[in-house]
Amino acid sequence: MNDPADQWVLNPDTGDYELRLNHSGGNSPRSSVPPAQRGPSEFADRRPPWRGTEVPRQGGRRSANPPRGQERPAPGEAGPGRRKRKAPKSRRKKALLWTGGTMAFVLVGLSAGGYWLYQRLNGNINTVDTGDVGNKNVVTANAPINILIIGTDKRTGKGNEGYGDKGSVGHADTNILFHVSEDRTNATAMSIPRDLITDIPECTAKQEDGSEKTIPGTEHVRFNRSLGESGRNPGCTMKTVEELTGVKIDHFMMVDFNAVKTLSTAVGGVNICLDHAINDPKSHLNLPAGPNKVSGEDALAFVRTRHAYSNESDLDRIKGQQQFMGSMIKQAKSDETLTSPTKLFKVADAATKALTVDKPIGDVKKLSALAKEITKTDTKNITFVTMPVIDNPEEPKPVTVVPHPTQAEQLFSMLRDDTSLTEVAAQKKKAKSKQDALLKGTKAAAADVRVDVYNGGDVSGGAQQTVTWLQNTKGVLKSTNKANAPEKIAKTTLEYAPNQADQARALAEMMGLPGSAMKPGTTDAEGLQAMVLTLGKDFQAAGTPITAPKKIDIPKSSAESAGCSK
Repeated sequence: MNDPADQWVLNPDTGDYELRLNHSGGNSPRSSVPPAQRGPSEFADRRPPWRGTEVPRQGGRRSANPPRGQERPAPGEAGPGRRKRKAPKSRRKKALLWTGGTMAFVLVGLSAGGYWLYQRLNGNINTVDTGDVGNKNVVTANAPINILIIGTDKRTGKGNEGYGDKGSVGHADTNILFHVSEDRTNATAMSIPRDLITDIPECTAKQEDGSEKTIPGTEHVRFNRSLGESGRNPGCTMKTVEELTGVKIDHFMMVDFNAVKTLSTAVGGVNICLDHAINDPKSHLNLPAGPNKVSGEDALAFVRTRHAYSNESDLDRIKGQQQFMGSMIKQAKSDETLTSPTKLFKVADAATKALTVDKPIGDVKKLSALAKEITKTDTKNITFVTMPVIDNPEEPKPVTVVPHPTQAEQLFSMLRDDTSLTEVAAQKKKAKSKQDALLKGTKAAAADVRVDVYNGGDVSGGAQQTVTWLQNTKGVLKSTNKANAPEKIAKTTLEYAPNQADQARALAEMMGLPGSAMKPGTTDAEGLQAMVLTLGKDFQAAGTPITAPKKIDIPKSSAESAGCSK
């Protein structure tokens, strides 16, 4: 039986691939185009697009040439019996539009073969129930997307016995917070070091037997312990990232060692460049300096090695991983991948076999919907960064790291505020512009501003600190400390009525609130009703502006520049 992946044919009229299975019993191949949409010559006889009539057979084959006296029309001209058609879009553009990511192609047809492919890929995907953590919708319209990508050190699959810690339950070994902007013009991939010292919050995780287990929080431990240990699942890692960054995580995607080997092979190898030769007996990597193409075992060895770097640092290994990921993204979106049905199938098959995801995106259709949103971002606007850290000052010989005292929070606030790390040409953020417009207009006098302050952030006593500062420094005497908010929130918000807009603008200016913090109501306030200011995790101290910086001076790299220059 032929592999259906090898029987996808490019229809030159539409630019789409159609499945052409060899059926028994003399049945004709079934088109993936619904009958109501087929034209009279819809690939019925596989004749060239410039032909309008049947070409007589010669020696059992169709003639490749038109009959004598009948000229072949020039490109773009209408042939006999056919209407003049528009010049097709480039194959690459059509493929990009059609696939929407390497897995979407299986959804094209309603043919038996298309259904077979869908079922096969769907059966590859593993899911985890993360409970109340994450977004239950695949994609929230008009909002950023935040995906946590987790690479574990768990040994699974044939040939992986020599990798990772023997008997490991699968720790969070490689971690990337992938933020896609609301307008889809840019994305930021922030690596979180596994040796980062942080707090792991209490979380509830479903166990293999279906029961739920509440795992107590742990303070001042390595980040990689947020997964696997004590029964923690990826939902616990998502919660740890949310506590650390203040960024709400929508979904997770988890892979193990096999993913690197199978995906790098499926795309035909990944281009990397080395400043110097690598010969690392621990990871079994032996590569010369300069450009290399790695796949399979070599690809896995490259992303795992740290002994190849001068200081044997996990932070240097992260740089290598970022180069590898950026280059693999380029390869997956290249012409040679997107216009090859066979290669597309191999990539999709490898990707789905390697993936474990949260239930809301746990099938091919939902993953494809997510892929369509992500692939709207040009690779040149995908920026790779590492979370800013410093050596752990509590260790005589540092082996772990802690968040940078200023730059870490600056980067987190940029992610929360959906600020691009890439210079995006002609960037349009209509929703943000609409919010920023709320800051413009007349402002009330400080003595006329009434506000109740709640603390929904991490700064102990933040509400009282803010009220004291407002009263003593800004003259907002009608401010009241309302203690802790019902729950913690990522971003500071200011809720106000339409007839309090001038008060809201005045308070926003004093506190340096961004437009996104403004939450106008629809009903006017009555009497002495106060506005409600809820401090979020972006609040650092009274008098410190909450607005995220527009730029940050940290090392960055682009997916477009990854790999090797030609």
